[in-house]
Amino acid sequence: MWFWMTAQGNKPSSHDVALGRWTPTAADTAAGRVPGYGVITNIINGGLECGMGRNDANVDRIGYYMRYCGMLGTATGGNLECYTQRNFAS
Repeated sequence: MWFWMTAQGNKPSSHDVALGRWTPTAADTAAGRVPGYGVITNIINGGLECGMGRNDANVDRIGYYMRYCGMLGTATGGNLECYTQRNFAS
């Protein structure tokens, strides 16, 4: 719960991103980090999944997200992937 709710270093909180409360800085924009599910993946696991093109872990994560959004009857929003986003550690 703490990880989801708390901004850390140059990373926003996943909660703020999900609620639309995060505005990318110039550095975020230059790194391809834009609001959406993709940046949440970047916050959680960016060093392993983001900025390296399409990969199975990210494709699976997006698929699960889309499935659960469908089950809950909610829209997925845009920017679901982080294939070209630089991770926050870089």
